[in-house]
Amino acid sequence: MTTFLGELIGTGVLMLFGTGVNANVSLKGTYGNNAGWLTIAFGWGLAVFVAVFVSGPISGAHINPAVTIGLATAGKFPWADVPMYLAAQMIGAFIGSGLAFILYRNHFKLTEDPGVRLGVFSTGPAIPRTFDNFLSELIGTFALIFAIFFLVEGDGLGSVSAFPVGFLVFAIGMSLGGTTGYAINPARDLSPRIFHQLFVGKNSNWQYAWIPVFGPIAGAIIAAGLYILLGSPDNSLINP
Repeated sequence: MTTFLGELIGTGVLMLFGTGVNANVSLKGTYGNNAGWLTIAFGWGLAVFVAVFVSGPISGAHINPAVTIGLATAGKFPWADVPMYLAAQMIGAFIGSGLAFILYRNHFKLTEDPGVRLGVFSTGPAIPRTFDNFLSELIGTFALIFAIFFLVEGDGLGSVSAFPVGFLVFAIGMSLGGTTGYAINPARDLSPRIFHQLFVGKNSNWQYAWIPVFGPIAGAIIAAGLYILLGSPDNSLINP
């Protein structure tokens, strides 16, 4: 139960800060309105930093189904624990994005554009092309998971990993995030989209919703496969 709560809290913190920076930059009347992509990417990087620092010692701070599935595929995490982690991540992401909505509720009232309101919660493509959008999420998540393998000791991330992982997410946002908004985390996109559908808007763009779920999962599995192919961290191919 402690591990479940740790993962739930970590993912909730991630989404409170992450959805919060989206709202601050996108919604009308905020002090951060129109602050730009750099602010969003930096805000998400810091969101990951705080979430990993808080929950790392408790649950290993996966805070992302793609991380959990990638670690399990590489043999670094037991498959039997995967459903519990996924449930905690989905619930935590829902709660965190809900708290951000409560915080910015008056600014949501000022913002009439339904696309902007949805964009606070979920990602969407700059150019809608199914294959390219899927590939973008796959590559972004591949970069995330493959790098994480070299930061992991045991079955998750500890607080010592908070800064490098946060910086990694910031780098992905700046370099690879311009095509789809870099979900690279199924819980980060799906749970807030559900919250949006229930409490904020009527059209949550469900025809796109599968891409930021299955693209990251595919990227995580491919990253795990390459990691296995190279060998374990003790293998001379990785640590000569």
